[in-house]
Amino acid sequence: MGNRILVVGTYDTKDDELTYLAQVIRAQGGEVLTMDVSVLGDPKAPTDISKHQVAGATGPSIAAVIASGDENTAMQVMARGAATLAARLHGEGAFDGVIVLGGSMGTDLALDVCAALPLGVPKYVVSTISFSPLIPPGRVAADIQMILWAGGLYGLNSVCKATLSQAAGAVLGAARAAVLPDGAHPIIAMSGFNSKVVTYMVALKPALEARGFEVAVFHGTGMGGRALESLAAQGAFAAVLDLSPQEVANHLFGSAISAGDDRLTNGGLRGIPQIVSIGCLDLVDLVGWQPLPALFADTPAHAHNRLLTTVLQTPDQRRAVAREVCRKLATATGPVVFLLPTHGGHCWDLPGGPLCDPEGLAAFCDQMQASCPPNVRLVALDCHINDPAFAAAALSVVDGWIADGTLPKPSV
Repeated sequence: MGNRILVVGTYDTKDDELTYLAQVIRAQGGEVLTMDVSVLGDPKAPTDISKHQVAGATGPSIAAVIASGDENTAMQVMARGAATLAARLHGEGAFDGVIVLGGSMGTDLALDVCAALPLGVPKYVVSTISFSPLIPPGRVAADIQMILWAGGLYGLNSVCKATLSQAAGAVLGAARAAVLPDGAHPIIAMSGFNSKVVTYMVALKPALEARGFEVAVFHGTGMGGRALESLAAQGAFAAVLDLSPQEVANHLFGSAISAGDDRLTNGGLRGIPQIVSIGCLDLVDLVGWQPLPALFADTPAHAHNRLLTTVLQTPDQRRAVAREVCRKLATATGPVVFLLPTHGGHCWDLPGGPLCDPEGLAAFCDQMQASCPPNVRLVALDCHINDPAFAAAALSVVDGWIADGTLPKPSV
């Protein structure tokens, strides 16, 4: 049973709050390992891991950190040290979950600590800026949990105790209940949307599972793609079927629904075999409760719900997306197959559909053919992405990789 929680924070300014967290964890039968990431001041009592150990984990002494004279530079040094130590200590079995407390400085550090830990390790961040647009998608670990630290700017009070006590219970409960990936079956990552929008997963998931793979489908609405990229960077997947990489277009055109600038790159940089396609790649998702940006004011739009509005790209914008996809795929070091269904990429672009645009689709297909890098095998398909022929083509690529040893033949 996982009982030991790493509690991280600046003990020079938040000793009372961090000590309260530890007290609640211990009162629930848990154990605590404390890490001080302060720079200038000292905790009221020694912590298990001192600020000197944190700073020294990546080279400089705490005196050198202080001498920098810049709190941003100093906290980045502490962030690197804290992440390095956390990864090392977890690998040694020293703790089962982590909770980090902070404002904007502490949250900046917390994101590095959480990103350094593997999938399945409970990662809780109690922050005054939880859920804020200040937090870039590209730095969010795949399974991070964030809790808004209400009323917690300075000192303990009944408002912030309500938050801290729940956070302490949450991380301890998660550590006790966590089921870590067991590696029994190689995992294939797949991007997608609602199975009415793109239907390929309905056929592909059971077919891949029958071949001995585990299949994880990631919802391509910003944070889903972020999770896929985060895990791909860790080498968590045997293959990536990035059949709906729409977040590439979101990021290119400045949408807040972004998975980060590195979307569609991490699997390739790790040499993971990839199949990529055009699911919803002609669309840009925007925050539905905000006015449409001027760029898309006169563009056909579909209100998916009160949170999300989708707009259709112009032919020129579709060409730009094709070039961006090709630029990203050119960095891949493993095999890449781009499946190009020439009849469309989602349920709304079928003939007579609200976002049907043959001119835009033709522009994208022409640009993909012209810009496709030499390391990518482009396969044009005379079908729609929701046709059975598309799923069959993707499965044929996977079977070819199994046959030639690109993918290990899993045990069923």
